[in-house]
Amino acid sequence: MGKAAGNLVRNRRSSAAADDDADVSEGESAAADPAAAVLELYDRTLPEVYGYLLARCGRADLAEDLTAETFLAAVAAARRSAAAPSAGWLIGVARHKLVDHWRWRVREERRLQMAYDEPTYADDPWDAQLDAIRATDVLSRLGAHHRSALTLRYLDDLPVSEVADHLGRTLHATEALLVRARSAFRSAYEDREGGDD
Repeated sequence: MGKAAGNLVRNRRSSAAADDDADVSEGESAAADPAAAVLELYDRTLPEVYGYLLARCGRADLAEDLTAETFLAAVAAARRSAAAPSAGWLIGVARHKLVDHWRWRVREERRLQMAYDEPTYADDPWDAQLDAIRATDVLSRLGAHHRSALTLRYLDDLPVSEVADHLGRTLHATEALLVRARSAFRSAYEDREGGDD
């Protein structure tokens, strides 16, 4: 696991050990100390959260950073409510952290180059069999705005309305983005397919 997540574990464990009270049993201490509950949650759910993020972003360094941010949010939530959040809550936060990262990437890409409009197509009849490894590679090469829309819609299997909510777009704008994203994916996939022969 990355340095940020490792530091989180060391810091939480050292602070938990320093605050240990000899008059309180271990079970009472974990119930009274939200940090201990978050540490237990961290130990139990780290592979699930990290795996969720890595499968969607394809970069270990980014997945590590987003995992660390997710658990830092869990610490903050535990401090506010004096209870550790659930594993499902963590996955939801991880999804939001990933979407926030993609939004930031889109803003950066827009700043660095002029955006252009791609043609929209009324329907998308592409029924090709996809090679999963090639599809993952092609997805990683798309722009952040296309990658985020396709990942949320097809990997997370969210309805278009929820994709729109996550991306901060209207339903109509999200539908248009998905059409453009599928077109870009198809074009890049077929280009890669032609290059493999």
